[in-house]
Amino acid sequence: MTDQLRSSSDAPVKVLLTGANGQLGSELRATCPAHITLVSTHRGTLDMTQAEQVSTALAMHRPDVIINAAAYTAVDKAESEAESAYASNHLAVKKLAQAVSEWNANGQNAVYLLHVSTDFVFDGKQSTPYTPTDPTHPQGVYGDSKFAGEQAVQAYCPTAGIVRTAWLYSVYGNNFVKTILRLASERDALGVVVDQVGSPTWTRTLADTLWAFVVQKPLGIFHCSDNGVASWYDFAIAIQEEALALGLIKKLIPVTPLRTEEYPTPARRPAFSVLDKRTTEDRLGYKLPYWRNSLREMLMELKQKTTTV
Repeated sequence: MTDQLRSSSDAPVKVLLTGANGQLGSELRATCPAHITLVSTHRGTLDMTQAEQVSTALAMHRPDVIINAAAYTAVDKAESEAESAYASNHLAVKKLAQAVSEWNANGQNAVYLLHVSTDFVFDGKQSTPYTPTDPTHPQGVYGDSKFAGEQAVQAYCPTAGIVRTAWLYSVYGNNFVKTILRLASERDALGVVVDQVGSPTWTRTLADTLWAFVVQKPLGIFHCSDNGVASWYDFAIAIQEEALALGLIKKLIPVTPLRTEEYPTPARRPAFSVLDKRTTEDRLGYKLPYWRNSLREMLMELKQKTTTV
C-alpha cells in the first residue's frame, strides 16, 4: 500500500511534522514518500503552546502541509495531570490552528493542517461503528482535551482535516503489542479486559492514510483504523499466536478474560470504540486492511528489526 501511495503524486510537497519522536511520528518518518520534503519537529524544537514559535516555524520552513501528530497520550495520567493534557491537546492545537489561519490570511503559501485525534471523543455506549458525524461525549480528561483540540481546529482553521484513530501500536515506542510480548516472556499467566471492543490499528495503516491525505487535502473529519473488531482479550490472544508462529516468543501463556470492573484504571475507557471508515475508504479508493493481517506484518517487521540489531 505504501508504494502505491508514494507513486500517487510526483509533485514536490513540503510537510512539517509535529510529534516526530512519538509512535505515529516515527512511523511517518519511516514511510515518508520520496516526493515529500519532511521537516520533523518535537517538543524540544517546537513548543506549540508558544504562538511566536509556531509563527517562526511557518516563516522558516514555509510548509505546504502540517501533520500534527503531537499529543499528550497518557490516558490514565491525564486524570491527575489535566493541565498538561489540555496544554498539549487543546492549547497547543489552538495556537497551531490560529497561526496557520493567520498565515494563510496574510497571502502566504496556503498551508493545509492535518490533525490526528482519537476514538476517546466518544463515550463508547453505541453498539454500531461511530461515524464522523455521530455525537461526541468524552468520558475523561484525555478524551475531553482531544475533543477541545478538534473544536479549536474547526473554529480557527478552515483549511484543515481531522483524522480520528484508535488502538494504535507499532514497532516504535511502548504499546499494547510490545507489552503482551514482554509479559508472555516474564509471566506464567495473564488477565486482559474482554468487555472493551475496538479495532487494533497498526500505525502503518494510519501513516499511509495521512500521506494520501497530504496529497488530497480533504476538509472535515475522517476516521481511520484497521478493519475488523476485537476485544483487548482477543487482541492479546492473537498477539501471542502470531508471535509464536514467528518465533518471537517461546510459548503461549494462559490469558484470562477480565471484566472492566476487575481491572480498574484512573480513566474510564469506551466500552465500544469501533469507528466507521467508509468516508475515508471512499476518499482513498481502497479498503483499509484487516487488523490481524496488519498485526502479522507489524510483528514480521519487529522480528526483522530485532534480528538486525
